[in-house]
Amino acid sequence: MLRKEQSVFFFVFFLFFVLDVHSQFIPPAKFDGFVYKNGPINSDTIVIDAFLDPVCPYSRDSWPALKYAVESYGPSVRLMVHLFPLPYHDNAFVASRALHIVNMLNTSATFHLLEGFFKHQEKFYYNSTRNMSRDFVVNHIVKFATEVTGNSYHGALYSGFKDIKTDLKTRVSFKYGASRGVYGTPSFFINGFFLPDAGSTTNFTGWRNFIDPLIGERGQQE
Repeated sequence: MLRKEQSVFFFVFFLFFVLDVHSQFIPPAKFDGFVYKNGPINSDTIVIDAFLDPVCPYSRDSWPALKYAVESYGPSVRLMVHLFPLPYHDNAFVASRALHIVNMLNTSATFHLLEGFFKHQEKFYYNSTRNMSRDFVVNHIVKFATEVTGNSYHGALYSGFKDIKTDLKTRVSFKYGASRGVYGTPSFFINGFFLPDAGSTTNFTGWRNFIDPLIGERGQQE
């Protein structure tokens, strides 16, 4: 979430980046985002797009209620998570890149790693890594991701950080968020429309207040 003392910096950064997005706009080969629990989707499905930063404490705090809501509504709701590494969160880009690498290797492990980052965020804050070089931080995250996903992924994770494609995927995620007007995390969209009050989504009741009327309206139309 954007704090007041960071707003001026990010507004300038955001304007610069949006201009850069439009000047270099090339649609990606695949739609951005990680689908939480693949399932059937149709015109009646309520689609939630969540823009999260793996080392953002507000993203971490919003996740349990969002996850519970999606699981509670079953096939009526579909969740797409987009990574949005904020520039003032140290190691957010590297952590997001690790998630893209894992998703390329095994989509079933993606959310295990995301929850791992949320659970152990303090390991990747500035104070924990300020004396580490960039390469050391990468190795630190590769080791952590290996512990979460399994030893068999160690080599592929390490190689993934040398692959320019994973860097580009992470950049595309950020550019996609910027193109949607996202400037802080967590940010949510329901059926393509922005939810202005992300703070109300930190509990299940908040999500019910958004989702139940949509399901009720759909029932009336039928």
